[in-house]
Amino acid sequence: MNHSSDKSEPPGSVAIGDARVLDNPSHERFDLWLGDELVGILGYRDEGELPGSTARSDDVIAFMHTVVKEEFGGRGLAAILVRAALDSASERGWKVRPICTYVQHYLSVNQERLDVLVAD
Repeated sequence: MNHSSDKSEPPGSVAIGDARVLDNPSHERFDLWLGDELVGILGYRDEGELPGSTARSDDVIAFMHTVVKEEFGGRGLAAILVRAALDSASERGWKVRPICTYVQHYLSVNQERLDVLVAD
């Protein structure tokens, strides 16, 4: 057991290693769970459904917003969520348009993931 990480976690909290990301297509989002608590979401939309878009359905998925509950902020959870969402997009052959400023920032730091971006 790593006792140093125990001290940084609030009492009764769930370890970051227990984080899991699940696609929730009925709500057009990826859900970030810690244990049995929903702590974050990354919303997405088929760009073909956005007003004024010229993309065909399923060609491009826009990552719209990333939200992590305030009390879970500063622990790297948004990065876990974005990384998992990008992995899922890559596995599905989706091209991603990063509308969300956090996703844009993540990609500026993790440029090995630029392969999933839509070419303009």
